[in-house]
Amino acid sequence: MPDSLTTRDPAATAVVLLATTPASRLSCPHGTLLDRLGGQLDTLPVGEVQVLTPGGGLGADLRGVAKIARTAVSAVALLPADLVAHTEALALLLEHPAHDTGALVSLEATPGPLRPPVRAEAGTVVAAGSSFHIVPEANATFRGLLQTARPDLGTLAEVAEELAELADGGKLGPVTPVEAVDLLLVGLVRSGVKVRAAPLGPLHADRVTGQHAADVAIERLAEVDEDRVRLDTSVKDDDGFFATFFVSTWTRYLIKPAARLKLTPNTVTGVSIGLAALAAVWFSAGTPGGRLLGAALFYLSFALDCLDGQLARYTRTFSPLGAWVDGMADRLKEYVVYAGLAFGSPDPGIWRLAVAAMILQAVRHALDHSFAGALADAAGDGVSWARPARSLRESADAAAPRGLLALARRVERLPVARWLKRMIVLPIGERTALVCVTAAGWGARTTFTALLLWGGVAATYQLLGRMARSAR
Repeated sequence: MPDSLTTRDPAATAVVLLATTPASRLSCPHGTLLDRLGGQLDTLPVGEVQVLTPGGGLGADLRGVAKIARTAVSAVALLPADLVAHTEALALLLEHPAHDTGALVSLEATPGPLRPPVRAEAGTVVAAGSSFHIVPEANATFRGLLQTARPDLGTLAEVAEELAELADGGKLGPVTPVEAVDLLLVGLVRSGVKVRAAPLGPLHADRVTGQHAADVAIERLAEVDEDRVRLDTSVKDDDGFFATFFVSTWTRYLIKPAARLKLTPNTVTGVSIGLAALAAVWFSAGTPGGRLLGAALFYLSFALDCLDGQLARYTRTFSPLGAWVDGMADRLKEYVVYAGLAFGSPDPGIWRLAVAAMILQAVRHALDHSFAGALADAAGDGVSWARPARSLRESADAAAPRGLLALARRVERLPVARWLKRMIVLPIGERTALVCVTAAGWGARTTFTALLLWGGVAATYQLLGRMARSAR
């Protein structure tokens, strides 16, 4: 039952501290573990904080969560009070301006009693487990913090009430009150809610059961420089080969200066667009020197395109407008550069190649986004194949990948194969490198021919991948 309430910003994420286990009252330098978490929340932009105390077992705890979810007016985060974590780890979800549905996970795939297994794909939790629910091919572990976006609160309440009934009826096997948040994650995932996987990285977040474990966990926190981790995690670890090794290696050093200058990500995007326009102007000159300078400016434009995302992640100033502007800017910069190259070429048939390259890129982006849109529309219309298995009684996850998808996942575990997979789809970093090298070295015809050939292979690969996922 809710025991106490602290009111802050009503628009921010509301936090429910699950003080339903004895470990929440273990001592630490700041009082108890519950007190310690309360102090950490005071430093984060969260809304009201409620403490849920023991009220009659797992079923009662789950019904308490359901009651809170049905009356909440903002996103709700569930935080076990026996969690010892870096403040920066909590901020990965609680300070994210999207207030989306997400779970704190570690890519350490060894599960334990307080580290239930999950499987994450493309930044989303696609399967979650408990002591009752099995996760085939788990590749990460859940670390206790679960946030539910406002549109998903109804589903959270329904899941919590259904789980409460199953727990009271003894139909969930050996589960205990300590697993309340684990079960709720299972329920959200199996209900088709998109749960963002917030990777813990080198930060620590561990649930504890005894005083010695709590002392050790608190000591481990001092081993990590949280500000350094925040900077490191601002640089995407799943980026393309060119962006990872030829851009992010030095743009990371511009993040803090840009933040100190109070530059916004949209400002950096604007400068990036300006550099791309200048690159197009120099490409249009058609001279070897003009193409070389155009390639340098286009490379710098892409570097700033990476920096705007890194700055957004570091300052946590994401916005739907910013994401849309960034995506549109990428297309605009490419097509302006294509036009500049075509203007600067004396080849009479170059415009046909330029237009073909633009059309191919448009088709590839349609392939990339229309599949996800089709799934979302089908799920919204209630089509059964667009939703995962809903049963919370089944202990095995029936959504385990099979056939071609299972083979692809096993191959991707090899570092070389993982990088090749990222490169073959010709992401924007590789396209930028291709344009810069071929334009500076050989000219527009070579550039467009290379874009059409590689882009055709990438489109075929994408189409086969969508077909395989549809078959799944």
